[in-house]
Parts: sequence; C-alpha cells; structure tokens
Amino acid sequence: MYRDNTHEVRIGDRVIGAGNPVLIQSMTNTKTQDVEATVAQIRALTAQGCDIIRCAVPDMEAAKALREIRRQISIPLVADIHFDYRLAIASIENGADKIRINPGNIGSEDKIRAVVDAARERNIPIRVGVNSGSLEKDLVEKYHGVTAEGLVESALMKTSVIEDMGYGNLVLSIKSSDVLMCARAYELAAQKCDHPLHVGITEAGTLLAGNIKSAIGLGLILSKGIGDTIRVSLTGDPLEEVRSAKIILRTLGLRTKGIEIVSCPTCGRTQIDLISLANEVEKMTADIPLNIKVAVMGCVVNGPGEAKEADIGIAGGKGQGLLIKKGEVIRTLPEDELLPALREELLHWNE
Repeated sequence: MYRDNTHEVRIGDRVIGAGNPVLIQSMTNTKTQDVEATVAQIRALTAQGCDIIRCAVPDMEAAKALREIRRQISIPLVADIHFDYRLAIASIENGADKIRINPGNIGSEDKIRAVVDAARERNIPIRVGVNSGSLEKDLVEKYHGVTAEGLVESALMKTSVIEDMGYGNLVLSIKSSDVLMCARAYELAAQKCDHPLHVGITEAGTLLAGNIKSAIGLGLILSKGIGDTIRVSLTGDPLEEVRSAKIILRTLGLRTKGIEIVSCPTCGRTQIDLISLANEVEKMTADIPLNIKVAVMGCVVNGPGEAKEADIGIAGGKGQGLLIKKGEVIRTLPEDELLPALREELLHWNE
C-alpha cells in the first residue's frame, strides 16, 4: 500500500506521490560533459527499466551538456548540484526536469532564493537531500550523535527554507549507510511531512554487500507504504542498480512488470552448469515484456515438481534437460538447446 497522503509531483512526463507507483532511479557514472557516453548509458539504463536518471553537474560545462543529453533521452533528467547555486540555475535553463540540492551547502538565502525562483518559473521540482555524513554540528550535539531524529530535523529545516519562499514543489531524501537509522528516519519523515520521499541506503557498498543492505533497508521502508522513488546505490555498474531495484519492487508486490526468475540452489544431484544457465536466462529475458514466472532447475528428478508454480521453466540433467510449461514436461532437449527453446517459447508466449 502506498502512502497516499503525499502531494503529487511531476518530473518530466512522470508523476510521483499521491499513491502513484514507486519509480526506479539511478545515476550515471560517466562524465556528464561527455554527451555521447552519457546518452549511451542512459539509454541502456532505460532499456533495463530505469524510470528517472540523475547526472552529476560539477561545473558549467556539465550544466550546458544537459540540453543535448535531454534532447536524446526519453526519461526525466535530474541534475545533481552541490555548492554552486549558478550550476542549479544553469541546469534548469538547460532542460533539467528536476534538480537535487542541499540548501545547506548552496550558500546564502539570496542564492537559495535565486534557485527557487528559477525552478518556480518552469515549475521544476527540487529534491532536498540530507546525508548522515554531513549532519550539522549543532544537531549532532543536540542528539548526542548522528541519529534518525537529527536527520529528520535537518531535512525539515531545509525544506522549510524553500517553503518559506512560497515554493512547495519538493521531494525529500534522507540518506544514511546505517540501514536501521535510515529506515527509522524515513518513518519519522513520513509522519511529519507530506512531500514525496526518495528512498535509498547511501554508500551501501559493493554488489554483494550493497544489494543485501539495500534489500533490507528498502524492504523495511517500502513495506510500510513509504517511498515514491528509489535508488539502489551500488559501487558498480548502474545497470545492476536498476536490476536490483526491479527485483526489490517485484518481491514486495509493488511492481508486476517483467519476468521473474526463480532458480534452485546447487546440490550434489546437479549435473548441469546451473549457475551459468540461471545467469544466462536472467540476461536473455531482460528484454522480453512479459509478466510471468520462469523457473530454472538443476535436477530432472525434482525439477518438474519444483517448477509447478512457475509459468514455464527448464530443468537440467546429464547432457540434456526438460522444458516445462504449467508444471507439465513438454519437451526433452539436449543441454545446448534448452536456452534457445526457452527463448522461443517466451517470444511466442501470447500467440
């Protein structure tokens, strides 16, 4: 169940808040100034299922590059700005669909107001972000350390600065690498404000550790109906962030789009390269727009039974395997023909 007491925010052609579906966000790791490389990465992320993309804007060249990047992509573009208010204004002028700032490091009230005025002129939402690594000293002292309560107070202070300027087109994010602190902070924020929330565990780590921490943290938060956009922050290929985010949303019942892969663990009965086979199936099905469950089993003894709950599946044996549909074996095939046969069935699923 979505938290439906948030107000609606439009980011390009996408809408978040007010009970709209949770959207997946990622961030490019190319140099934004390199338009060709950045566009190529965004297009790959879009094909993988990314809904919103964020690009770093460290200088004016990057801000100006946004115009051409935006022209060549099909999903909303968010500009990530720190310290220099002029970069925020330039990003807005060059077509950013949303900007991400921390009012605390943008500078004086006049500089923040200049950014707000530019956003207001084009009705561009502002994402106000706070991070546990940069919590204000007075709040650290007040709460005797970095706490969820301190993070939320910091976030609400920053949003109030912009709200007091008469602008409420805001998205709020509160990030921490401490999973339980982050989850607690989002719970508190959801009670205290009606802004849509961008959710993620920051600096989660490498592919393995980052996925585990993100799955736990996002699971805790999203299962309470909190969160309007998410990012799985990984030290790795941004494509992995999107793949992981899709699985998290599907597991929580928040998204049904896409093929779900289920595969058994390896054991002493396995007589096929199940690990490679499961990975190949996952890659092969990434571009097939079906909402079904595909099973990949390593044993022809239990495979058909274990795959009964899947729509279609394969079970490997010694040099050969089974193609299973709705729990029934429909073909026995040589091992090297299993993958092509499965893809052929999927491509003609609705015929």
